[in-house]
Amino acid sequence: MMSMHIRLFVLTLWTVAGAPAQEPVSFETFVGPFAPEQQNRARAVWEGIETPSPDAPRDIADDEVFDDDLFASLTAEDKDAALKDLRELRSQLAIARAERNELERVRSKWQAFADRLESMPGMGAVYLGALPVASQFGIHLQEVESRIVSLEKQIQARRVEVALDEISLNFTKWDWLVIVAYLALTTVLGGLLAGKQASMKDFFLGGRRLPWPAVCGSIIATELSAATFLIAPALVFSRGGDMTYIQLAVGTILARFIIGYFFIPVYYKREIYSPYEYMGRQLGPRVRNITSGLFMVGGILAQGARVYIAAKALQVVTGTDTRTSIIIIGVVSIGWTIMGGITTVIWTDAIQCLLFTIGAIAALVFAATALDGGVMTLVSEAYHAGKFKAINLNLNTKEAYTLWCGLIGFSCLTLASHGTDQLLVQRMFTCKSQSHARKAVIYSGFSQVLTYLLLVVGAGIFVYYKHFPLAPSEQVVVAADSMKIFAIYIVNVMPPVLSGLLMAAIFATAISTLDSLLAALSQSTISILYKPFIRPEASDKHYVRASRVIVLIWGVLLTAFAIYCDVLARSYADLIQFALAMAAYTYGALLGAFLLAFLPTKRDDLGLMWGVPLSMLTVFALNWHQPVPQWIVLIASLILIVQAFRHLRAHPERILYVGLAVIVVLMISMAVIGKTPDGAPVHFTLAWPWHFPIGTAMTFAIGYLVGNKQSEEQAEE
Repeated sequence: MMSMHIRLFVLTLWTVAGAPAQEPVSFETFVGPFAPEQQNRARAVWEGIETPSPDAPRDIADDEVFDDDLFASLTAEDKDAALKDLRELRSQLAIARAERNELERVRSKWQAFADRLESMPGMGAVYLGALPVASQFGIHLQEVESRIVSLEKQIQARRVEVALDEISLNFTKWDWLVIVAYLALTTVLGGLLAGKQASMKDFFLGGRRLPWPAVCGSIIATELSAATFLIAPALVFSRGGDMTYIQLAVGTILARFIIGYFFIPVYYKREIYSPYEYMGRQLGPRVRNITSGLFMVGGILAQGARVYIAAKALQVVTGTDTRTSIIIIGVVSIGWTIMGGITTVIWTDAIQCLLFTIGAIAALVFAATALDGGVMTLVSEAYHAGKFKAINLNLNTKEAYTLWCGLIGFSCLTLASHGTDQLLVQRMFTCKSQSHARKAVIYSGFSQVLTYLLLVVGAGIFVYYKHFPLAPSEQVVVAADSMKIFAIYIVNVMPPVLSGLLMAAIFATAISTLDSLLAALSQSTISILYKPFIRPEASDKHYVRASRVIVLIWGVLLTAFAIYCDVLARSYADLIQFALAMAAYTYGALLGAFLLAFLPTKRDDLGLMWGVPLSMLTVFALNWHQPVPQWIVLIASLILIVQAFRHLRAHPERILYVGLAVIVVLMISMAVIGKTPDGAPVHFTLAWPWHFPIGTAMTFAIGYLVGNKQSEEQAEE
């Protein structure tokens, strides 16, 4: 008997530790090895347990389109084969759900059985034996749940695929002709405006002779990516959506004045090509490499995601797959950047800014003119639906669209993006003077007028579809991803040619995003890698040729990453939030390093060796609280502490500062501040706009406290 107890105990530990799943045994097979008296008592307990059978879930939600209704509305010739495939998947799903329901019932009964045996004298062996059986049913239940999730995703993907094929039929050859003509015309015009690029100053600074209105338009086109062009209307259109997003404009406008009157003058004191050169001169050469590296990593992640978002929208209306759209965007962007450097980028961006402004106005006009009562009906119904709500004074730090996030969070974001990110700062360096650069950055605040216009477009689309409901294929696509509503509106409501113009605008925003980044990445690569280490004494013409080759290399890598975002998207509920999260990892560190250089701190770059990684680690800890990320935070924190003891032994107070910062990061990552109703732990989180000021504060504080004090001569240099 003792050996049986030991065997059952070992079996329990083995199962809990993660043994391979086996078929669970039946109750009679389970009680067979035990003594007759124990069998009788166990049966009495088992038979006394009642478990209600769960209701079978519906295959289709109440607000979803049935398969038969969807396929009845399609015109594709091969729809019968697609419907057959979908029905087979539905059949497999029904079987899996029935299996799950039975497993849930039996597992619940086994768990209740083990719970009752735990306190019964003389039933310890039976109790120990019941535990692994209940655990095995749990393992099988998880396997079936995974199969159900996989089948549900396959069904949704199949439904969306046939729906997209139907929608894309409305995108005519004339629309395609408009896109091709636009790209060809813009390419030729950009080449003519670029002129000859004979020197590094011409290629990266446009000879510092570009008019500030064109630079202003380029800034607007770059910051208003395809993601903004598509998501702003969707934010208002979606259930419960409103215009509180526009509150973020308060901080971004304020930050542009700070950049114009304080940042730009220090940049224009010397002929420099990037803000990272300025930081390197102020704090030390290591800073230039660190901040350039931060820019490269953040730029690739964030802008690659934005290109992918644009490609997904193009998939809705053109019928092309995502990869093809990304390749088209990549090829055109590489061509424009190679052709004329920053000059071509700025002029083509300015054209694009005008294009999607006209497109947004046209979309709103068509929504209003289609309604009885026109603009008055649109405004009245949108107002009564709460779509014009624009102010949220809630102090909840987990809400992103509040006035406080706009004032504080978005101020820091814009100071980083427009004041320290080479992607946008490079444009200001192309102006004739610092006063022109100031005008360009301050007047680029009109981008928020365009953002508001896009939000109003969202309200217009909402009212339009109240009067003219979505077709079944459109409902399927919107239910899967509401972000696509504006693209659907473009192709199904706007007339041919004009819909092509609007899709050209989306192409334009994606191209603007990519070609701007290519120019900035090429400049940074030449500055921190090629010129210092590969060809330090080459001619300007050689560096221009090398820059074009580097543009090509970066273009291929960025295009490949944008394609890979299709894999990353499966792990994120909202790819736009993913793009913003990627920016948060680097922007706080960039702005903190810049402030350390800009303000009269008289510190060197030593503190940034800990401030930068701690800033990025803080943002990571705010975003991820699962076991693996927590281990990453712990290991990285230990490495930073070890490095502090190695390099700061002569200054124990600095080790203390690093240690306190590490404790803060560990608390953010691992501290449990509550529990959900189902018992899951609640960790410390903040809305994404707050990540920017927190990352900035961490970088600046550690950079200042741990850094060495510079001499008067060093500070003056």
